[in-house]
Amino acid sequence: MAVTGTLDAEARRASMVDELMKLGALTLNHAAETWDVHPMTIRRDFDTLVLAGIARRVRGGVIALSGDDFTRRTHHNAGAKKQIAEKLRTLIRPDMAIGLDSSTTVHALAENLGDASRISVMTNGLSAFQTLSGREGIRTYLTGGEREELNISLVGSLAVQAVRQFSLNICFLSTMSLDPEFGTSEMTMEQVAIKQAMVDASQMVVLAVDSSKLETRARFKSLPMSNYDTMVTELDPSDQRLDAYRTHIQNIL
Repeated sequence: MAVTGTLDAEARRASMVDELMKLGALTLNHAAETWDVHPMTIRRDFDTLVLAGIARRVRGGVIALSGDDFTRRTHHNAGAKKQIAEKLRTLIRPDMAIGLDSSTTVHALAENLGDASRISVMTNGLSAFQTLSGREGIRTYLTGGEREELNISLVGSLAVQAVRQFSLNICFLSTMSLDPEFGTSEMTMEQVAIKQAMVDASQMVVLAVDSSKLETRARFKSLPMSNYDTMVTELDPSDQRLDAYRTHIQNIL
C-alpha cells in the first residue's frame, strides 16, 4: 500500500531511511509502490542515500550500511538541519557562554561555528565536543556523566550537576518530538533531565527542530512550550505549519 504520493522529497527520503533501517534493504519496485512515485524518482532517492553514506547500491535496490544510530540520524533531513544551523548561528555573539545539547540538529550548529570568536561552549554531546575541541576562539567544556549510546552523550546526575555550575547566555536544544499542547518529548528520562538543567542554567532558550517532528509525541514528556524563548526550523517563519506554536513561543525564525 502506498504511503502517499504527496510527500515532498525531504519527507519521503526521511520515511525511506526509517524503512531502510527497519528492514535492512529496499528494492526499487517495493519503494516505488510504497511511496507511490515513479521508479526514476526512487533511483534519485537511492542516489541521495548512497551519497549520504546511509546505503549501498545492490542489484535492484539498496542495503543499509552499518553504523551507530547517531551517525545515521545526522543524515536524516540533513538539508533542513543545515538551514537551521545557519539561522542559529546568527543568535551567537562574541563573549557568550552557550549550551549545546547532544542532538544531531544542534550538532549541525557545532559544525557551523568555524568563524565564532571568544565564546565558551558547554555540552553533554561527545560529538559536539570533539567537533569544537581545539578550535581557536572557542573554549569548550564537556560535562561528566554516564555515556548514553543513543545520542553519543553524557547523562545522569553528574552531567546534570555539571550543567548547573554554569551561567549560560543561551542554550540550544532540539527534541525527539514536538506538539503545541504536549510540548517537547524524548525517548529517555535521562535526556529530559539534562535538557531541564540547561533551561535552568540559561538566560535564553532556543528550540531547534526540523519540520518532520512537528505534531508528534515521543515516550516521555519533557518541557512545556513556555520554557522556550525562540523556535527555529528550516521553514519560512510565516509557514502555516507553525501557526499552532505562535501563541506559545514569542519568536519563531
